[in-house]
Amino acid sequence: MRRCLVTASVLLALSALVGARPPADPPLPERLADAGGGSQLITAEAAATGATTGTVTWWSKRSGQWVAAGSAPARFGANGLTEGASREQGTDTTPTGLYDLPYAFGVAAAPPGTRYSYRRVHNGSWWCQDNAARAYNRWVEPRPADCRASEAEHLITYPAQYARALVVGFNYGRPVRGRGAGIFLHVNGRGATAGCVSVPAAAMDRILTWADPARHPHLAIGTRSGPTAITRY
Repeated sequence: MRRCLVTASVLLALSALVGARPPADPPLPERLADAGGGSQLITAEAAATGATTGTVTWWSKRSGQWVAAGSAPARFGANGLTEGASREQGTDTTPTGLYDLPYAFGVAAAPPGTRYSYRRVHNGSWWCQDNAARAYNRWVEPRPADCRASEAEHLITYPAQYARALVVGFNYGRPVRGRGAGIFLHVNGRGATAGCVSVPAAAMDRILTWADPARHPHLAIGTRSGPTAITRY
């Protein structure tokens, strides 16, 4: 009888070990060095710096817990990702880092329920990327004389990508000339971006109706590991 009890105990212990699961990792926002201090966060994560695709996830913090509100496949720059603090303009790379989201804009009207300040694109709407211009890395309407058309983006000529978008605060508060201008979270085009993050149109609409400026959402961009790991930001 004793042998049977010992055997049963061993079998139960082995069963418990086999059925045990390793503890789940904390949600990604909890592993970031800084989530921006608000209760909403968007993460854009790529496998490595050379990747042009990855995943965008938007998160809400409620009762102290981060919960994913949605996710979508993402596209990054044609030349992958690079450290935002040392990025160079014209490299077609997406800057890694943690950024605020100043306002939304689009060729199309804002989706119903949008709470962000939303600016409509018109024929005279440009984004100045001219390093010599006073309005470097700013929306200009009309385009000023010191911002050359060859060094600016005529927003209305991108009706698919800029149907709806959020401005990313990369190099925006105090622009460093030569670092880059016009980084947005926008709708997918035909392929990789020139440095922005893009998602399918339906996902962009969902993000805009979810995002609440009162909850101070930020965008964290990075890779799974290495010097540009998203958890560093």
